[in-house]
Amino acid sequence: MKFNDMPYTRVPYDETVKRYEELETAVKNAQTPEDAMTALRAMDGMMTHIQTMSSLAYIHSTKDTTDEFYAAERDYYDEVGPKLAEYAQRLELAFLQSPHRAAIEKEIGTLFFSNLEIAQRTFSPAVIEDLQEENKLTTEYQKLMASAQIEFDGKTLTLAQLSPYHRDPDRAVRRSSLQARADWMLTQSERLDSLFDELVKIRARIADKLGYKSFTGLGYDRMTRNCYGPEEVARFRETVQAHIVPVAAAVKARQAARIGLETDRLTHFDDPFEFPGGNPKPIGTPEDIFAHGKAMYHELSPDTAEFIDFMLENELFDVLTRKGKAGGGYCTALPTHKSPFIFANFNGTSDDIDVLTHEAGHAFAYYLCRDVFPMNLIYPTYESCEVHSMSMEFFAWPYLEGFFGPQTGQYRFMHLAGTLTFLPYGTMVDEFQHIIYENPGMTPKERNEAWLGLEARYRPWLDNDFPFYREGRRWQAQSHIYEMPFYYIDYCLAQAVSLAFWSLTQKDAKEAWSRYMRFASLGGKETFTRLVELAGMPSAFGPDALREAAWTAAAWLEKNTV
Repeated sequence: MKFNDMPYTRVPYDETVKRYEELETAVKNAQTPEDAMTALRAMDGMMTHIQTMSSLAYIHSTKDTTDEFYAAERDYYDEVGPKLAEYAQRLELAFLQSPHRAAIEKEIGTLFFSNLEIAQRTFSPAVIEDLQEENKLTTEYQKLMASAQIEFDGKTLTLAQLSPYHRDPDRAVRRSSLQARADWMLTQSERLDSLFDELVKIRARIADKLGYKSFTGLGYDRMTRNCYGPEEVARFRETVQAHIVPVAAAVKARQAARIGLETDRLTHFDDPFEFPGGNPKPIGTPEDIFAHGKAMYHELSPDTAEFIDFMLENELFDVLTRKGKAGGGYCTALPTHKSPFIFANFNGTSDDIDVLTHEAGHAFAYYLCRDVFPMNLIYPTYESCEVHSMSMEFFAWPYLEGFFGPQTGQYRFMHLAGTLTFLPYGTMVDEFQHIIYENPGMTPKERNEAWLGLEARYRPWLDNDFPFYREGRRWQAQSHIYEMPFYYIDYCLAQAVSLAFWSLTQKDAKEAWSRYMRFASLGGKETFTRLVELAGMPSAFGPDALREAAWTAAAWLEKNTV
């Protein structure tokens, strides 16, 4: 079904509560494993409907943040979602305590129940009002960032529309455009500070009510960390500092020389600029990009061919930037229709191709597992989802000529270099959040000082040129810090695995794709570490994985200097 033909109806609170209670009773009264499985299937059908309707409301509200109807619908789910969580928790507890649990586990595996046990720790009726307030604040942050109207180049631009100017070959344009962005962020600094203050306090209060020492533990459980914890992540960050930061610093020093700077330190307006003639850009119109994307996925495999045809025929993309549209990009699912949906903001830069590979990696993985039961096992944890997307970016390498023409070599170079320089940033974001949530009483100034201290360790090649950066406010533009705490390390763990997939493609592309399909086709039936193991890839937590990836990538960049 085409996206615009998908019907939307609000999920009625009272009827949904009644259905939860009926299913809870059915589970408790189940006389046989078959009775319990019937109740599980009914729960899955209800959750499928709820997610589809809430996703439709979310998609429409981000397609146009000024749409009053869908803004109200999103507010409704922000309000009733935490209240419904009480009844969902009771139903899940009934399954956990069911005498038929072992029989169900034989049919669907144990991970479903392990994840339910984690979810039980993250909610109680005592935190409903706090969760509602948290939802409202994160929505306000997104609306605030989408509201930017910046006068530049004789136009009134959103943050997404201003972004291409940050990579303009004219250094003066890069500087003035980034200053316009930074200045706008400064005008919002008071509200950004107060929003985050409120979020940190609310999250600390929720964690305290639920019995956690700090929000860190709750944050990990919210992310369903079912095979590692803060200790493993801390060791991963140490490995990044030891093995990736020096390589990334060398990559950035060569970039500075390549673009004609007299120093090996980069300003924020030079940092994204890779080549003297300008960064590689896609050739052709958005229609041309999608035409080649379709050809690429048809050539890659029969599975990807079927997938891209489904996406295009059902109009499951919204990628053109426009006034009032939320910034950023995402992939979400509409499970009633067994359809993924991709949202993005094309801006004429290489980011457009990253969307067609990264977000399509998420969508493809969902498409492969769309019939998995129960729905909870369609999705692995987030770092595994990011392996789907980041690895797909690398599997697109043989087909990039159709996107970039003569600049293909430059794009490959920039893409691989970017994976190395991203890892320090991503781990810095993670450490920043650990500091914040272990010290919830920090003032805004103390948070900014913490960020500056981390930048000195993780990104020593950067100069903080404008007041926004000198004050240590760069983190306020990173939406995950406000909206999805502790998510960002997932990108880094996934990047380590995707670099291993890239390395294998250089030796045996067919084998690399076979292992990727093994990883993606399992959906959420296994933990992250087990999925990596079953795909025959090195562990992201292994002592040598990142070091070897850094050496291999650095050697490729030396050999393929452009």
